[in-house]
Amino acid sequence: MSKQILVLPGDGIGPEIMAEAVKVLRLANDKYSLDFELSFDELGGAAVDKYGVPLADETLARARAADAVLLGAVGGPKRDSIDPAIRPERGLLKIRAQLGLFGNLRPAILYPQLAEASSLKPEVVAGLDILIVRELTGGIYFGQPRESKVLENGERMAYDTLPYSESEIRRIARVGFDMAMVRGKKLCSVDKANVLASSQLWRAVVNEVAKDYPDVELS
Repeated sequence: MSKQILVLPGDGIGPEIMAEAVKVLRLANDKYSLDFELSFDELGGAAVDKYGVPLADETLARARAADAVLLGAVGGPKRDSIDPAIRPERGLLKIRAQLGLFGNLRPAILYPQLAEASSLKPEVVAGLDILIVRELTGGIYFGQPRESKVLENGERMAYDTLPYSESEIRRIARVGFDMAMVRGKKLCSVDKANVLASSQLWRAVVNEVAKDYPDVELS
């Protein structure tokens, strides 16, 4: 049975990038007989234009049924002033949460040919090869309560909540440690434990997970 890939070009540069990515996918499919099928739908501002919402229920159902989702980009100046409830980014956050996409891997590699093009000294930036592991479904983006209101004195105020559960921290920490095991066996956990209670829990849990990875140097 063919594997199903749902393509969501999105907004801005998304459709332009996705057009080229689809060419590569189809070429690879033909050359290596990978046996997958592509289908297309909308997310973000393009979905607002088509469905009236940044992520339609039918699109989410198709994403759940697919073997993989290929997403371009969402948002842009065109939609900065629309109703916050249907901003393109709402679709991105919703698909992350609904599909459980909690771990974002962002490689940063400097190719030797580009060392002279960096604003840093070549000898400082040469050989750059790091992988940033970002947590995507917890924390301040999803925390409740959140509110914007006008105080009695007429001043506007807004607040967000930054919650993390032990299980959310533990699972993203394991992704980081697992990635470190197949790379340089070094992991740097970034927090603000000197101030934030959520970061204090973050550091405590990461230190606990580290015991299962004695070969990884944690900082």
